[in-house]
Amino acid sequence: MNRNVQMRRLAWVGALVLIAAAAIWLNNSSLWTAPGAKPTLLAHRGLAQTYGTEGLTATTCTAARIFPPEHGLIENTLPSMRAAFAAGADIVELDIHPTTDGQFAVFHDWTLDCRTDGKGVTREHSLPDLKRLDVGYGYTADGGKTWPFRGKGVGLMPSLDEVLAAFPDKRFLIHIKSNDPAEGRLLAARLQSLPQAQLQRLMIYGGALPVAQVRERLDVATMSGATLKRCLIRYLLLGWSGHVPADCERSLLLVPVNYAPWLWGWPNRFLARMNKHRSGVFVIGPHDGEDFSKGIDRVEDLTLLPKGYAGGIWTNRIDRIGPAIAKQ
Repeated sequence: MNRNVQMRRLAWVGALVLIAAAAIWLNNSSLWTAPGAKPTLLAHRGLAQTYGTEGLTATTCTAARIFPPEHGLIENTLPSMRAAFAAGADIVELDIHPTTDGQFAVFHDWTLDCRTDGKGVTREHSLPDLKRLDVGYGYTADGGKTWPFRGKGVGLMPSLDEVLAAFPDKRFLIHIKSNDPAEGRLLAARLQSLPQAQLQRLMIYGGALPVAQVRERLDVATMSGATLKRCLIRYLLLGWSGHVPADCERSLLLVPVNYAPWLWGWPNRFLARMNKHRSGVFVIGPHDGEDFSKGIDRVEDLTLLPKGYAGGIWTNRIDRIGPAIAKQ
């Protein structure tokens, strides 16, 4: 083949590659999408006691390793939620367990032994029995020398119904702690009686099977670990084209801040795409391959976010991040 012909063909190929690259860049540039006014703040478990995350396992009693208390609030209680909203939270995350009398108790742990003066599996008790417990009983910051919340959490474990009645105009992320599909059906049945406006302020996440049951019955945003993984992997493969995978629709996306820049169109174009498909995006703390519960918990962590970031922020320290965002 004539050398000049080869050169011309290579030039055309190079031009086409440059045109394609430019088109992809334009399709994913955040410069073309204006950000919103301010981030949406999600307070994990309300305003809670925090703890060291090193070496955590599924059975670690986190109440027994809290940092020295800076406030007197206990997670997943009405006072904790009220304080979180007052500190600037737009959404409060809470954990639920079904009870033997058909209610839902708001409590984090699968068993009662760590945080309370009770024993056994949480869902094997009735709501009245759970309400007799002291949810502050097991907290210590000094290896058991002192117990700063003992006697202060008696009767503070709320039901889901009580939370929704106390905050009818607030947004919540409800965490299903099991992978039992029957739990999803039960939760959907209880939430169906809510006014539509209140229902639309809720999001649900947790085990894949119960979340799928909720998704079939309620028009709310949902997420499981499986749907989140599929969403992000498929978006990484196809998002350059602007395609939003089905698993990313009507969903909740938790994105480690150190992974976020790899998403096509991050931040503004990505946020706009997900918003169009009724999905909320929340940045969490850096993921190191082990701990997936870190939040944006220090004021200096806000520097990890793009300038003008207007998506969601997941935090365990709304008392720090809320005032910092308010000053921006």
